[in-house]
Amino acid sequence: MRVWLITGAGRGLGRAFTEAALEAGDRVVATVRDPAVLPERDGLRVLTLDVRDRAAVRAAVADAHAAFGRLDVVVNNAGYGLVGGAEEVSEADARGQLDTNLLGPLWVTQAVLPFLRAQGSGHIVQISTTGAVGTVPLLGLYNASKWGLEGFSEALAAEVAGFGIRVTIAELGGFGTDWGGSSMAFATPHPAYDGLRAALFGTAEVPWPMPEEAPGEPDPRAAAAALLAHVDADSGPLRLIIGDDAPEHIALALDTRRQDYARDPRFAWPA
Repeated sequence: MRVWLITGAGRGLGRAFTEAALEAGDRVVATVRDPAVLPERDGLRVLTLDVRDRAAVRAAVADAHAAFGRLDVVVNNAGYGLVGGAEEVSEADARGQLDTNLLGPLWVTQAVLPFLRAQGSGHIVQISTTGAVGTVPLLGLYNASKWGLEGFSEALAAEVAGFGIRVTIAELGGFGTDWGGSSMAFATPHPAYDGLRAALFGTAEVPWPMPEEAPGEPDPRAAAAALLAHVDADSGPLRLIIGDDAPEHIALALDTRRQDYARDPRFAWPA
């Protein structure tokens, strides 16, 4: 029986991870912004947390450890997307995105490491995206937050391996969550970018209109099953690709970068 700490567990992927871990017989400490969204059940402890608040994160992690006496798997899932070009985002937009998607996981990681080092084991899972390999115009701050997450997490993996602590960067493709719906944030639009917005998203309207029915994207439970299988294994890749569309998106992003580097005749792609 493992003990999980999962942030942003109220809905979407976080909720799917929480339910899958509980169904596997594990215990879960789930952090949410609104405790009413997650019903009580055996093996579950729900804590209210805003991951942007470093002091609150430390207190919540201490409570999580006290609840079940240990922490085995820590999933940094809390986050959201921001639509806005570099010229459009305000300081508040930018700080909100980076404070949640980049610094939030850092604060959680800092808070759990003393407990994991003391017990000589643990697994930190950073929920990333194929957007941490490439970029999409008008999602640049979101991309930046996830690129930053992957940067410190790759270094972290080497820093803590000697303590028996494993790190995974989960690069997810598209799943049927509310990420692109009410969870999405929007910068104040500038009309100069309306044409680009329409070309990319099918509309220049901000926020974009919500569809009457959710698109046929994969069930988040499939992502949860893939993550549990990875955690169950004794070893695995640092970067875990999750989702049927993820490999193609990653390959396209890497090939675009390769072609750009190849414009320098000194560059040769490693064999």
